[in-house]
Amino acid sequence: MKKIDPKQRHRRCSALRKMLNVMRLTILLLLALFFQVSANTYSQTRMSLKFENEKLESVFNKIEAASEYSIFYKNDLIQHSKEVSGNFENKSIFEILDTVLKKENLTYTVKNKLIMIVSVNGEKEVFLEQQKSVSGKVTDASGSSLPGVSVLVKGTSNGTITDADGIYTLNRIPDNAVLQFSFVGMKMQEVAVGGKSTINVSLTEESIGIEEVVAIGYGTQKKVNLTGAVEQVSSDVFENRSVSNATQALQGVVPNLNIKLSDGKPTRSSSFNVRGITSIGQGGSALVLIDGVEGDPSLLNPNDIASVSVLKDAASSAIYGARGTFGVVLITTKQPQKGKTTVSYSGNFSVQTPTARPDFVTDGYEYATHFREAYYAWNNYSSLPSKMNKSQLYSDAWLQTFKERKEQGITDEVVTGSDGTYTYFGNTDYYDFLYRNHSFAQDHNILVSGGNEKADFYVSGRFYDYNGLFRYNSDTYKTMNIRAKGSLQAYDWLRITNNMEFSNMNYHNPLNVGEGGSIWRNIADEGHPTSPIFNPDGSLTMSAAYTVGDFYYGKNGIDTDKKVLKNTTGFSAQFFNKKLRVNGDFTFRNYDNNDTQKRIQLPYSTKQGTTTFLGTSYNDLKLSTRNTLYTATNIYAEFENTFGQDHYFKGMAGFNYETSKYQSSYVQRNGLLFEDVENLNLALGTSITTSAGYEKWRIAGTFFRFNYTYKNRYLLEVNGRYDGSSKFPKDEQYAFFPSVSAGWRLSEEPFWSIPKDIISDVKIRGSYGSLGNGNIDSYSFQELLNISTSGRVLNGALNKYTNNPAVKPDGLTWETATTSDFGLDFSMLNSRLRFSGDYYIRKTTNMYTVGMTLPDVFGATSPKGNYADMTTRGWEFSINWQDKFRLGNDQLNYELRATLSDYKSKIDRYNNATMSLSDYYEGQTYGEIWGYKTDGLFQSQEEINGYVNTIIKSSANGTVYPGDIKFVDLSKNGKIDYGDKTVTNPGDMTIIGNKEPRYIYSFTANANWKGIFVSAFLQGVGKQNWFPLNESEFWGQYNRPYNQLPKWHLNNYWTTENPNAYLPRYAGYNTSLGYGKTYTDRYLQNIAYIRLKNIQIGYNLPKSLISKIRMQNASIYVTGENLWTWSPLYKHTRDFDVTNTAGSDTDLTDGKSGDNYSYPLMKSITLGLSVTF
Repeated sequence: MKKIDPKQRHRRCSALRKMLNVMRLTILLLLALFFQVSANTYSQTRMSLKFENEKLESVFNKIEAASEYSIFYKNDLIQHSKEVSGNFENKSIFEILDTVLKKENLTYTVKNKLIMIVSVNGEKEVFLEQQKSVSGKVTDASGSSLPGVSVLVKGTSNGTITDADGIYTLNRIPDNAVLQFSFVGMKMQEVAVGGKSTINVSLTEESIGIEEVVAIGYGTQKKVNLTGAVEQVSSDVFENRSVSNATQALQGVVPNLNIKLSDGKPTRSSSFNVRGITSIGQGGSALVLIDGVEGDPSLLNPNDIASVSVLKDAASSAIYGARGTFGVVLITTKQPQKGKTTVSYSGNFSVQTPTARPDFVTDGYEYATHFREAYYAWNNYSSLPSKMNKSQLYSDAWLQTFKERKEQGITDEVVTGSDGTYTYFGNTDYYDFLYRNHSFAQDHNILVSGGNEKADFYVSGRFYDYNGLFRYNSDTYKTMNIRAKGSLQAYDWLRITNNMEFSNMNYHNPLNVGEGGSIWRNIADEGHPTSPIFNPDGSLTMSAAYTVGDFYYGKNGIDTDKKVLKNTTGFSAQFFNKKLRVNGDFTFRNYDNNDTQKRIQLPYSTKQGTTTFLGTSYNDLKLSTRNTLYTATNIYAEFENTFGQDHYFKGMAGFNYETSKYQSSYVQRNGLLFEDVENLNLALGTSITTSAGYEKWRIAGTFFRFNYTYKNRYLLEVNGRYDGSSKFPKDEQYAFFPSVSAGWRLSEEPFWSIPKDIISDVKIRGSYGSLGNGNIDSYSFQELLNISTSGRVLNGALNKYTNNPAVKPDGLTWETATTSDFGLDFSMLNSRLRFSGDYYIRKTTNMYTVGMTLPDVFGATSPKGNYADMTTRGWEFSINWQDKFRLGNDQLNYELRATLSDYKSKIDRYNNATMSLSDYYEGQTYGEIWGYKTDGLFQSQEEINGYVNTIIKSSANGTVYPGDIKFVDLSKNGKIDYGDKTVTNPGDMTIIGNKEPRYIYSFTANANWKGIFVSAFLQGVGKQNWFPLNESEFWGQYNRPYNQLPKWHLNNYWTTENPNAYLPRYAGYNTSLGYGKTYTDRYLQNIAYIRLKNIQIGYNLPKSLISKIRMQNASIYVTGENLWTWSPLYKHTRDFDVTNTAGSDTDLTDGKSGDNYSYPLMKSITLGLSVTF
């Protein structure tokens, strides 16, 4: 048995103890909170109070403030009472009451959490007489009933909700109680009972947006007072949507929050990009914080999310320093709901299919004839193929036999020769064998929440299960989320909070051991329709073994197991009548990301009775373990006050410290004893590979924010952070990042005479700030040594050696992004119409890129340094309309929202003295596509005569034929060339397009009426170009003759009978197309699109019906996801989704193994149910 190093054992035990301690603390706190809230009596509540010559009324008020009880009494009982003095340390509420009431000949009666003061000589039943039932109806300003209004006895958890007719009833209500009526979008009202048994209330609307609170860095702020560029969306974005992770639901929701999902895998997440290209040097994306702490939104329960705020400009994100350089995304989870404990369940079941599926020719003979033509034409009509790539033989005699069999109606796909050799005449649809007809997913959520002013709790759980896309060895996906959070009012000035989260994700990713890479590329290369899946004896064919047969065999794959345990414990203290607030928290997060990869050889047969194995060089097991231990500490204080009614001031200052330690290890060994091995001990091969990874960093920062408002019309905000990062050289580790922003509310000026019902509010704002880029690798600025093993045996051993480290220049410093932002916010027509728009300029300077070209005598690669600058200009706006009208006897509420954004980046400085087109260059608009102009297709030899093109071949020897692409000689030099491939001499190349998305938009509409609710969300891109490169599914046999044949190619390529075809003469390996990476305007694709991202319809069951089973809310709904998409690309092909054009499966390849070879985007229909008790 292998011995474990004692130090290693100690480290493992220490980490385990930390995890267990966190879990123990969380469980203990939750239990404490639960019992604190749920106990029927609170006789053990203890407190420390001091009274000095105080009236009994003041004594009772202090007791109420320090406890969970409400005290009721008749005024005439205490109006002549003596003043009370006393110092009570750690006494129960009843010990204090016994003492102060004894001298006044008073006593008390307790019912639940109500204390009734009575005379010792009086009837104690007076308490019961004082309680009564109160009922009534709640309406809006127009008199329409309001269902779902919360009615609560102030200071207690005794409450209810109005039914479908707006009716409520409360029992056991004291005469001097106060009722609170609250409803979303309405102003809360408080009404004293005063002995009344019927209380009818009419609620009025709040001004939309005026009182809206937005999450910002280390706090919140009224939206009306914002001076920075901040956009916030609520939990409505995630309601009733069956998505595997939260990132997928956020795409397109917030203007200029750019989320690009490379494919449709359930695990697929994305980096969050705010306002376009960040840096061509170190790169960088938005900082994503979940409840104030860095986290992975793909592992977050979408149903836990309360809001998502995007801080876009430097003024808003400066509080986070170097990590917030390119924006900040603040995800805030839901808080406990005070009042009666509620239990909610929501569940749904969805049916999923790909939004696009390749429509390839499956007729074997038709495929084979086109294969022959593509190969023959490329080889100048002088050479014929002998096989289809590796897996099937070809001859014209075989093709002729295939034709005859087809004409005779012979359907047998395999002929066994006299020597046992198989000959195939298949008509196979590989994608039909690969994909299920339908995939299924289920999503279950449960939530328990409750509490009061003293303590509250929130416990949620989620289970999501997806059975995968593939028919065999499917990519099953399961996630489980648990969240437990709560708070405890320890003193009237101190509140303790705890927030624990656990997430677990399991995903099985099937593998191919033949070609490696992804199944989609393997089908393109070896999935010939002419070859069936199975031989007559049930063995796999060679084509199947390289493709779908591996899935059918079901042994190879990567099993991923991700676990996150995070706990945040915090406090909030208030002083000086809540004007001074101090907050702090500590977070511990343990993230495990482990993989197990198994690759075994795959049996197949090309001859009866003979078995051959594919992947014999593998037969191995690989274990990958990755662990990240992260801690974060925040402490900050804020002071808020209004002076002389006109001067509002708010100041905040704090400290932040974070650490991260990443460790990984990888062990791989071959020689598996049997196919189902799951342990390395059963791998006995001699090929053993081990490696490891390590990264550690720390950041620390002090920060501040000052807000000043004069007469609610002039707004000023100053932010700053002094940041330090271990990722930079010692003399460059610290930097100060300031920002300033201001706003002017014109509508609050005395001279503003436009009525509020026409223009409700107008605000102009601007900001300026500069931030350093801390989104870099930890050791980018250090000289690193690579240790390798020599391939030569010296002194009987393979010795280790190292090379000289890469040269690092002196004076390396932070990349810096300086942003100017100008914004306009206004609302009209009593705030029913709201608009918010921004224009910004972001200059990113000192980007870490290639150095200047050095002479050969330097002896090393030119070092990178701060050598590039870039400017990004863009704009964005959102517009909302929210209104209601009466339809029949009920009110119809509806809301419309539209967003639009755009950006463009230009490189201002870059080390490219020759202006080579193979790299960035000064003056370049990021995303430019250089290519050739075309003038249709050659129609005759006469057109070709005199045409010179020696650089782009459409045949093996360069001969140009009728039907080939006619390139335009822009340089007028009599030939097609690319000059020296520089900006100054590009030959016949020119800018033909741009790959960056432009005019990104979305539309949202929702309405509700008589319990019926409907919503629709559309999003898209107004302009974007894509050119299908080599290995793209787009080209089919134009790329390689043995690739799949898209049906849209049929009758769509040039022949003398079809001279106006879109595609050129049919020839494979065609370098004038994608195979040669030759960009042309003729085949440049417009991948703008509009998508119905989500649509849903549902019904809230009547309160009168569900209240009979003590249910507060119940709804059923049907949701559709990605049901419809339109794009100009689709006039040519729908073989892949318009958003999955570029790149390959990033899990199994480097992302560059051909375009369109990735997991399809899925569309779904979901049926769901949501209930609350």
